[in-house]
Amino acid sequence: MRPTTAAKIQVALSKVDYVYNFLATRQNRKSTGIIGVIIPHYKDLFFASLLDTIEDTARDAGFTIITQSSQGDPAIEAQAVGKLRSMTVDGAIITALGFASDIAAFSAASQDFPLVFADSRPSTEIAGADFVGTDNDQSIGAIVQYLCRTGKPPVFLGMPRLNSNAQEREVAYRSYAHKLGFEPHLIKGDDSAASWRFEEYSFNLLDRYFSLGRYTDVTILCANDRLAIGAMRAANKHGLFANHLGQAGGFRIAGHDDYSMAEYVNPTLTTVAQNVDLIGQQAVRLLVDRIRGGRQAGPVNMRLEGALKIRNSTRA
Repeated sequence: MRPTTAAKIQVALSKVDYVYNFLATRQNRKSTGIIGVIIPHYKDLFFASLLDTIEDTARDAGFTIITQSSQGDPAIEAQAVGKLRSMTVDGAIITALGFASDIAAFSAASQDFPLVFADSRPSTEIAGADFVGTDNDQSIGAIVQYLCRTGKPPVFLGMPRLNSNAQEREVAYRSYAHKLGFEPHLIKGDDSAASWRFEEYSFNLLDRYFSLGRYTDVTILCANDRLAIGAMRAANKHGLFANHLGQAGGFRIAGHDDYSMAEYVNPTLTTVAQNVDLIGQQAVRLLVDRIRGGRQAGPVNMRLEGALKIRNSTRA
């Protein structure tokens, strides 16, 4: 097309508020320039932060992301994977539900485009898929050792078994209990009440136990900060922090993740910070590397260390 003709077309298009069709412009290309992302929930601040980093990093690499929420439902997760296949995305980053995930859906998608699992992974390895997340053995080990150095060894409040982190953190707790010479103790939860509403789950569970006089003078390590926040509300309801203020070896609570509200609850929450920004950045980099054909080696299993954040909830 002659430059003068192109200029006339541009002027005409500006008069009719023309917006080009993003997907149509990519139908005849080898690459759509689209990365699909699936997370369990938009409302969870960890996943929101992870998504924010993924979007920024993908944009810098020249890609557009399309995001879907599985809503914690394996059937919706499988449907979301199918939609990404129908869009012929260049690749996908998925925070897998784990034990309940449809492995067949992941395996089929991996034949169409590269996959990277971020933060949590499916229960079965998917051929060729990369993973980047927190080293739960290191992070749980770090906080268990700190709690043992500064007071009573912790009992453990586990997550409902909704993803791979739930099992990994429980296994790590048991392992370090044996290494440090104390008997592991798991607070028994109600499996029928298991859901992604972690704060409600832990509040109801511990409110019940505290009412019976149980776990009122122990150190409780929660598998994530959302559980810890619910536990702290129950503890405050029963006056447990006030009752033990200034007492060595008194009631304590710790968490894991360094949730954005952890340093604003009362008391401020001791926890282990996951490097959410680096998880998101590395997930995109691993995926883009595969999309562009720069890496033909086997799958990467990248585990990032957590960092202790010592605050008031574990100080006597």
